[in-house]
Amino acid sequence: MQLKLDLQFFAGEKTEKATPKKRTDERKKGRVAKSQDVNTALLLLFVLILMAVFGSFMKDSMLALFQHTFTEYMNWELTEKSVFQVFREGIINFVKIVAPVMLIAMVAGVAASLMQVGFLFTTEPLKFDLKKIDPIQGAKRIFSVRALVELLKSLLKISIIGTITFMVIWIYKDEMLMVAFKNADGALAFFGRVTLIMGFAATIALLILAVFDYAYQRFDFEKNIRMSKQDIRDEYKNIEGDPLIKSKIKEKQRQIAMRRMMSEVPNADVVITNPTHFAVAIKYDEDKAGAPYVVAKGVDSIAFKIREIAKANDVMTVENRPLARSLYASVEIGEIIPEEFYQAVAEVLAYVYRMEKKV
Repeated sequence: MQLKLDLQFFAGEKTEKATPKKRTDERKKGRVAKSQDVNTALLLLFVLILMAVFGSFMKDSMLALFQHTFTEYMNWELTEKSVFQVFREGIINFVKIVAPVMLIAMVAGVAASLMQVGFLFTTEPLKFDLKKIDPIQGAKRIFSVRALVELLKSLLKISIIGTITFMVIWIYKDEMLMVAFKNADGALAFFGRVTLIMGFAATIALLILAVFDYAYQRFDFEKNIRMSKQDIRDEYKNIEGDPLIKSKIKEKQRQIAMRRMMSEVPNADVVITNPTHFAVAIKYDEDKAGAPYVVAKGVDSIAFKIREIAKANDVMTVENRPLARSLYASVEIGEIIPEEFYQAVAEVLAYVYRMEKKV
């Protein structure tokens, strides 16, 4: 009894790698190995590259908008039409400045997801699930090992980015103190340059962390989708079908085939027997085949059944032991007899036809 319990325990342990079907099912549910740090790092990288390339254009556009606001809009009469025009032109100019950033952010997000999981569209995570609002399950998630790892990751990222930010500011502290003596263009150029340096340094650090985080996410995902030996057996049964059900289906098919075969026995010209163990029913029809063919065959109880049906329907039975055995082993139901049996079968059919004429 104890050995049986031990075997059941080990069979229930999730020690096996997930099968391809299990992985496919998890993917359909939206459960894949994915690191948000990869998305964040790529998003920052793309946006910083955009800022480095088009930063001057964005600065000029912002300055032009402010200049136009304080030189033109300030002098307009406050009416409904003027307010609407200011609002419309402001929105258009703002969109021109922000649209490239939003577009590159979307591209970065899609690229990061494609890099990690490929194309995946599923509505499964959007379905309502009471487990998601279960306070007990929520408490378990909060105080789980995964939550602790995520907390440590967040603290590590804050520490690294904070350190990098402080180092960059420390390096440029002397120039920052001299910004008061620069004009607006010089000050903006300096802070833009420092911001880019700070951003690229932090992004490189985040990319390195993202590589490790993605490796951890894959490890954690593989661990969570592990299967027990019993799970694999159950999956195989679901794919291949329950053996008991399959055997019942085969038995049903065999019974149908048997009834179909027995229904052809009354149409046979002769049943060749050995005489008790084998029975082969032969039919010769020039319109259907160029040679005699087998309409039924069987051994033991099936052979007995064939003989009974033949007797009930006045189909002649001829005993020929070697011929019955050979035909049973060589010819399937519905097939014409091979050429080597032509002579022997022809003699049997000729005998049957003579006997039927005498009757």
